[in-house]
Amino acid sequence: MSNGDSLSTSQRPRIWTDIHLLPEAAALLKTYADIATDSDPEALPGSVAAIISSLVNANGAWMDRAGSTLLAIARPGIGVDNIDIAAATARGILVINTPDGPTESTAEHAVALLLALAKQVVAADRRLREEGWSAARLRGVEVRGKTLGIVGLGRIGRRVAQICRQGLGMRVVAYDPLAPVDAFTALDIVRAETLDNLLIQSQVLTLHCALTPETQGLIGARELALLPQGAWLINVSRGAVVDQEALIDALTTGRLAGAGLDVFNPEPLPDNHPLLRLPNVILTPHIASFTDDGVRAMHYGAAEQIVCLLRGEQPLHIVNPEALPGRLSRMNATQTIADP
Repeated sequence: MSNGDSLSTSQRPRIWTDIHLLPEAAALLKTYADIATDSDPEALPGSVAAIISSLVNANGAWMDRAGSTLLAIARPGIGVDNIDIAAATARGILVINTPDGPTESTAEHAVALLLALAKQVVAADRRLREEGWSAARLRGVEVRGKTLGIVGLGRIGRRVAQICRQGLGMRVVAYDPLAPVDAFTALDIVRAETLDNLLIQSQVLTLHCALTPETQGLIGARELALLPQGAWLINVSRGAVVDQEALIDALTTGRLAGAGLDVFNPEPLPDNHPLLRLPNVILTPHIASFTDDGVRAMHYGAAEQIVCLLRGEQPLHIVNPEALPGRLSRMNATQTIADP
């Protein structure tokens, strides 16, 4: 099938992915379509859907290479910053995600990084192995009563707020101009009117906002300087939300006591990156949502929605619903897609 061909009713539809899908998700898809992987990149043209990781740069050129058969691009997880949404909408391609899938795993990971910093877990482990018992007896910090600042009160931010307020007894302040006021009340947390107001009182700052043009570089040298001396930074959102050079400077000078980072700019983090040499940073390789439960929810959730689309039904989570009417009408004209 050539790059510009429409889907043939005599052919079984194909789904392309660069992800090693869990068997149950792959089995569901195989009921309705063949699956091609990135080991055969030439299989992308002519595919009706693509399930992609954050490593795929799904820009307009990539979509054009996929061809006019492409109905949807699915991202297991929340973030769709590697997909050009405007380009997809202009081409009538639906962008689908699984926003509920990674919530619990990512929230727990953020709290794990917070507690690991507070209790000196990584540093103590390293010293115990290398220097012995006495050198490893580092003094930690209780988080109860400390102020946690949250940027972004979406699914993950709300769950972090709940764990830290109700479970750890922290004072929680959040900044999210799009969140309704009753969300703050329900969580028993304080609403910050401005980002600056949040920063000046955050002994721990945790980031849970999407990467958009507005949040690119949101936390830079000026913002880091507003944090209390010795604050900690947690980032499980996207690396580009933080000015990484400014962060390294704040960590090196002691302005920040430490950071727990699961995301970076760029990714993968280069082997010689300065962050790797800082002793007051805990680093994980973008694995916050990578738990058995989280991956299962994301993979199966993406597969279910692609199957819905192939059956002529509306997927649950469409990022660009304005692209939906034209695509559904076109898909419904292709009779055999809906038949397993």
